[in-house]
Amino acid sequence: MSKIKIPQVPLAERVRPKTLDEFRGQRELLGQNKPIRLMIEKDTLSSFIMWGPPGTGKTTIARIIAEETDAEFFQINAVSSGVKDIRKVIDLAESNKQLGKRTILFIDEIHRFNKAQQDALLNSVEAGLIVLIGATTENPSFEVIPALRSRARVYVLEELTKDDLMAILDSAIEKDEFLSGLQIESIDKEFLIYLSGGDARSLLSIFEAAVVQEADSKPLKIDKEVLENVVQRKNILYDKGGEEHYNVISAFIKSVRGSDPDAAVYWLARMLEGGEDPVFIARRLVVLASEDIGNASPNGLVLAETAFEAVHKIGMPEARIILAQCTTYLASCPKSNAAYLAVDEALSYVKNNPLYPVPLHLRNAPTKLMKDLKYGNEYKYPHSYENHFLLEDYLPEEMKDIQFYKPTENGQEKSLKDRLKFFWKNKKRY
Repeated sequence: MSKIKIPQVPLAERVRPKTLDEFRGQRELLGQNKPIRLMIEKDTLSSFIMWGPPGTGKTTIARIIAEETDAEFFQINAVSSGVKDIRKVIDLAESNKQLGKRTILFIDEIHRFNKAQQDALLNSVEAGLIVLIGATTENPSFEVIPALRSRARVYVLEELTKDDLMAILDSAIEKDEFLSGLQIESIDKEFLIYLSGGDARSLLSIFEAAVVQEADSKPLKIDKEVLENVVQRKNILYDKGGEEHYNVISAFIKSVRGSDPDAAVYWLARMLEGGEDPVFIARRLVVLASEDIGNASPNGLVLAETAFEAVHKIGMPEARIILAQCTTYLASCPKSNAAYLAVDEALSYVKNNPLYPVPLHLRNAPTKLMKDLKYGNEYKYPHSYENHFLLEDYLPEEMKDIQFYKPTENGQEKSLKDRLKFFWKNKKRY
């Protein structure tokens, strides 16, 4: 039996589209009369950054631009390159300018560049010496400095649709010399797409690995069992430092805030399965317990703090149980953001109003001079009065009608509201 010769170049690279018409997906950018296609067709390139999930075509689009425009093309990866590499391209661009030739610099994973490295690009991009094409899986708002964002448009690449992925797979099977020479009887395409997580490169890599694994079988049957054996687990789309990180933690927090324990524990599972640091999740729960639950259920903060300590000490996999307990409890609790609103309103007031002097009766008087100046004069000790309370002014005279804390009717906060209303009577709007 002759052994099948496996290509050394990965399938995703062998079938990479070379023209816009071969490209699948991103119709809002590459379709007729759409911005990137128009830039290529009219030869009016300007700097831009492509932001989108892995495997959506960012590098391929850059290479197509290189093929279809009259420009010298340089590609660097931000992980392995630095300011020295940027300056080398800029020097070459200066020479090209003298010859009337345009220079394109494609930077893959541009979000990996630090501020100094991004600063090195500014003058050349602004002067048009180079056309910068950046690719990033991260939100440029967080990872690209404002000065560079202002000099380059940002185009958002959407996750490829099921139809796009089907078309990419079918095209690869038809056009690739290695695959077209095999006898493939069946493919569980639905499951393959599910495993890929919307990433075309992942789709082709998984498929090729399955084909190689079954290469001695005739005909080939790429079924669910074969695919599971290749992958072992689904490709979880979750980058701990990236955009999906922010999306999932946002969904998690909003689900707890919205009192939906089922949704909250689902997003918790997504984070844990994606490899998120459990201590990070526990820390967010501590903040959430105060911001969104507060005095409606003060035990929420106690439990969250205890969970944080326990997760820190125990670690995974047992930490998942602690996180689940805390998450479902906080999601099920009565909610109040009154304390959160109170401190923000007070901070805003401090920033936008005069800093009034502390009333004399509230000042300490550790020296005779301070006593002579009436510091602490007429201060009344609440514990000396019935119910340990008396009507007194604790704010400056100019602020006597100000109220920052407005307790809700939810949970234990209602009893706090009733108590304050009883003591302060008509003095405050409880």
